[in-house]
Amino acid sequence: MSVIHPIVAVTGSSGAGTSTARIAFEHIFHRLHVRAAYIDGDAFHAYSRREMAKAVRRATIRGENFSHFGPGANRLDRLEKLFAEYGDRGTGETRRYLHDEIEAAEFDREPGTFTDWAPIESDTELMLYEGLHGGVVTDQVDVAQHVDLMVGVVPTINLEWIQKIRRDIDVRGYAPEDVAKVILRRMPDYVRYITPQFTRTDVNFQRVPLVDTSNPFVARDVPNDDESMVVIRFRDPAHWAVDFPYLLTMIHGSFMSRPNTVVVPGTKMRMAIEIIIGPIIRRLLEQREAALSR
Repeated sequence: MSVIHPIVAVTGSSGAGTSTARIAFEHIFHRLHVRAAYIDGDAFHAYSRREMAKAVRRATIRGENFSHFGPGANRLDRLEKLFAEYGDRGTGETRRYLHDEIEAAEFDREPGTFTDWAPIESDTELMLYEGLHGGVVTDQVDVAQHVDLMVGVVPTINLEWIQKIRRDIDVRGYAPEDVAKVILRRMPDYVRYITPQFTRTDVNFQRVPLVDTSNPFVARDVPNDDESMVVIRFRDPAHWAVDFPYLLTMIHGSFMSRPNTVVVPGTKMRMAIEIIIGPIIRRLLEQREAALSR
C-alpha cells in the first residue's frame, strides 16, 4: 500500500458491472480533478486470442481445466510488479489488449492481440485497475497487498451465467452446449482465484435479479437494471467512516439489510458508487497531499 501513490482496484468478471463502475470513477476523478493511470486487466493475459484457444485445446486433451480466471493464463507476476512499482515510485509498465477490429486497426494489428509493453502515463496521482485479478493471492503472487482501496463488482452466479450465455450465443454464435462446457471448464479457477477476492474487498457491489433465474440456460434475456437490486457490503464501515443515514437519504428506495450492508435499486448503482467512493477517493488524495507536504 502507498500513501503517495495510492492504488484502487475494481475487481469483477466480464458483464459484472465493471463498465458502470468505470464510468462512476471517471466522474469522481473529473469532479476531484484527479490525474489517474488507467490499467485494463485484460492487458495481463498471457496469450493472444488464438494462442489461448490452442492452450485450451491442449489442456482439454490432458484432462486439465484452463481459463482466463486462473494464473496459468495470466501474467500475474507482471501485474504484481506494476502494483509494487507504482506504489513505490508512481511508475510501471502496461500494454493494451486489442479486443476488436477498431482497436486493432489503430495499431495495425489483429484483434485479440496485444500492443507492446510501455511505461504508464507519468505524473499521475493514483492508479485505477479494472479487471479479474485486482485482489488475487496465489502461492506465487500477492497482488492484494499493494491495493489501497479494493472494490468488488459482481452479480449473483446465475445472473453472471445468463449474461455470458446470452453474449456467447447471440453475439459470438456459440451453441448452448458449448457455452455450458466453457462455464464448467472455468468453474474450478473461478472458485479458487476469483471468489476469494470478494472477501478482501473494502466494498462489494453485487447485482441481484428480482426475476426467476433458476435455470440460466433457458433464460431468454438478461434481467435489466429495473429488475435488479444492488447489495452493497462494507468490510469495515468504521475504517472509511461510512455515513449510512446520508446514503439512505440520498438514494431513494434504499434500505439496510445488515449493519454493514445497504441495498439500492439496480438503476441507482452508478449513483451509489459515486456517493460512496467519492469521499474515499477524496480521503486518499488528502492523505497523499499531507504526506507530500511533510
